[in-house]
Amino acid sequence: MGRYGDLNYQWWAKTGFLLSIATFAIGAGAELTAAAMHLALPAWENALFPDMEILGTLGALLSPLVFGVILPLTE
Repeated sequence: MGRYGDLNYQWWAKTGFLLSIATFAIGAGAELTAAAMHLALPAWENALFPDMEILGTLGALLSPLVFGVILPLTE
């Protein structure tokens, strides 16, 4: 058994990447839909959708790096 137990790094890297892409797509889609329909969004939604895009992008970049490269090398 490795240092971090019996982690399936491949599964965590793929799942983290796909969840991050889904988060980005939901945030961007909702923002574009609201803009196309000329809807006035509340302030919390104006903050939520760009944050979802930012977190989705960061997660898509960092998840494969952490779970696909860094953690397996530290075993």
